[in-house]
Amino acid sequence: MKKQSVAPSLKFDTKWSYAPAPESADHIQLKSQYELFINGKFVVPSSGKYFDTINPATEKKIALVADANAADVDKAVKAARSAYDKTWSKMPAAERGKYLFRIARILQEKAREIAIIESIDGGKPIRESRDMDIPLAAAHFFYYAGWADKMEYAFPGRTVKPLGVAGQIIPWNFPLLMAAWKIAPALAAGNTVVLKPAETTPLTALKLAEIFQEADLPPGVVNIITGAGATGAAIVNHPGIDKIAFTGSTDVGKIIQKALAGTDKKYTLELGGKAANIIFEDAAIDQAVEGIVNGIFFNQGHVCCAGSRLFVQENIADLVLRKLKDRIETLIVGDPLDKNTDIGAINSKEQLNKIKSLVKAGINEGGECWQSSCAVPSKGYWYRPTLFTKVAQSSSIVQKEIFGPVLAIQTFRTVEEVIEKANNTPFGLSGGIWTDKGSKIFKVSSKLRAGVIWANTYNKFDPTSPFGGYKESGMGREGGLHGLQPYIDFN
Repeated sequence: MKKQSVAPSLKFDTKWSYAPAPESADHIQLKSQYELFINGKFVVPSSGKYFDTINPATEKKIALVADANAADVDKAVKAARSAYDKTWSKMPAAERGKYLFRIARILQEKAREIAIIESIDGGKPIRESRDMDIPLAAAHFFYYAGWADKMEYAFPGRTVKPLGVAGQIIPWNFPLLMAAWKIAPALAAGNTVVLKPAETTPLTALKLAEIFQEADLPPGVVNIITGAGATGAAIVNHPGIDKIAFTGSTDVGKIIQKALAGTDKKYTLELGGKAANIIFEDAAIDQAVEGIVNGIFFNQGHVCCAGSRLFVQENIADLVLRKLKDRIETLIVGDPLDKNTDIGAINSKEQLNKIKSLVKAGINEGGECWQSSCAVPSKGYWYRPTLFTKVAQSSSIVQKEIFGPVLAIQTFRTVEEVIEKANNTPFGLSGGIWTDKGSKIFKVSSKLRAGVIWANTYNKFDPTSPFGGYKESGMGREGGLHGLQPYIDFN
């Protein structure tokens, strides 16, 4: 029998080169200067001061943005109070729902433009803005539009009424989505709003204000004022505010708690996280590796629930690490508007310096650092995907929230060991479990002290599901029916 010849094995380069595929920004409408949105109109700030909002990918100024002071905050709160007393709280709930539905539809219609502005202002890849952030923002308005006239079913047997004026402060990592998370349930419950976006990412919140105008939302129902920490503090301390909703760092959350102590203001806090992703030996390894990359690198680690701690069962650690490095080497760091880009720009120079400082601390504390060999642009704020191994539980890179594309990897042997290690953090926002055993998912998830646990997936969100954490990750929930409760007064 004639022996068949066997073709020699071929080795292919796993890192492909892609031609640029930039999303066109020709159609977007951005002003050179933005004012404060108070009582349904854009008005100049009392101080006459403005600050620059910067494109982190180019370090170029995008626009001037008004800097609100305490006098501006007072105007916004009074406008919100007037709208609450005279209009919004007296409006039939079904009519309030119609406004929310209209806002959601306009968001969908303008989704492409808003996604581009989100990427320009925040640095995140257009794929994330286009495919997740903006659709989810619209979905939250749709979802709470449905609840507006169903409070008696949401909370059966209880008499409910709105709280009044809600002061809301949101961070830079999900600018429009965070605004939707907070504004939609507040309005559905009958409250009015004073919202402050992060000073580094104000543009999509201001575009949302334009959408409110287009939807004919009654003046004063939502007021959007821009500024830095002093503006946020003025909102927190204003006596006309009935409820504070804050998403941001744990340190600022503690300051807010102290400021509200002794007052009758209600509050919810969604703070920091240091999520544990756990891979067991029976997991689908390739699926888990892709989930790890999605959980920490595709979003630059800019989500509070980023899986920035990875625990791998000891006997598969070498395999997982090799596959993880191979996958990371294929990631593209660059122009956020390029549809090929996996990792965009770091949001600001200050955040980039914080990442560098924590990485340096991790190395000084004995951690072994590995970085992708990918090229990065010469201009802008960039950081290569980074892995840390041989780190201790007490290491800064393990314990502190880094908000960057940096992953700390540790090993474990038993289920009990990894549960103890995963819970050994002041945070408790989220976590992930990768295993083929349903019983193991139930056992581990029930013992992890985290508000959100994903199993064999990561970073999946839905407006019907509550989100929030334990310990220093905050208190209260956003999203779902739970997201309505903080905006309601039960009698």
